[in-house]
Amino acid sequence: MPDRPFVSLATDFGAAYTAVCAGVVYTIEAAANLLVLSDEITPYKVREGAMLLRDALPYLPVGVHIGIVDPGVGTSRAPIGIATGRGDVLVGPDNGLLVPAAHRLGGVVRAHRLDDPAYRLATVSTTFHGRDVFAPAAAHLARGADLAAFGAPIDPVPLDVPEPTTEGGGLTAAVLYSDRFGSLILYADRAHLTAALGPVGYGTDLTVTWDGGTVRVPFAETFGSVGPGEPLLWVDSSGRLGLAVNRGSAAERFGLTDESTVAVRR
Repeated sequence: MPDRPFVSLATDFGAAYTAVCAGVVYTIEAAANLLVLSDEITPYKVREGAMLLRDALPYLPVGVHIGIVDPGVGTSRAPIGIATGRGDVLVGPDNGLLVPAAHRLGGVVRAHRLDDPAYRLATVSTTFHGRDVFAPAAAHLARGADLAAFGAPIDPVPLDVPEPTTEGGGLTAAVLYSDRFGSLILYADRAHLTAALGPVGYGTDLTVTWDGGTVRVPFAETFGSVGPGEPLLWVDSSGRLGLAVNRGSAAERFGLTDESTVAVRR
């Protein structure tokens, strides 16, 4: 590791609990260059956290990256470290949160359970593994500890999200999450849209349907392509399709959540 090893931290904890985790890292590795990527992931939203890590980590320096959205804390779900092809190590719960980012960072090279008490705090609670397990593990990894020393090899659990389908003249895709503006990000990209509908140019009218609702929207390049309060389907900065309302919240207007699935047709 360099003289100031890079560590990032993304959680759904809010500021105070995230700061405690940062303090643990600094206590073990005072030279760490630590970035709090986010402490505002929506609580319990594993998909949202997974997409944040996937989209953000390629732009960060190689280092140790902690991701914590852990509704199963204290259960039999494993604490895990994943070494990636780019050279990063991802630390967090084995619930699918880390896997999309690992694939973006060159793939999973190896993964190990974080079980060795030598790399934990002396007392481990049942509800704050961010402080007691993940932050200490990340700090020791930043200091140069070998991931293999932490515990047995493990195959990471994939993120639980259904694959998009492009059959029957339409695209069916899961809603991954709602961003802070209420825009709904879908688990599909423009290639999926083309596979389902053929070439779709900007300005094409589309119909988006879901259980209990439907809306007609243009496929638009920018939010400003439609008037304030008007809906649109667009491609976000990560390349995924999204359903939005210009200067409004699609999530509030349409009542969709990360448990929803939508179908897009001409």
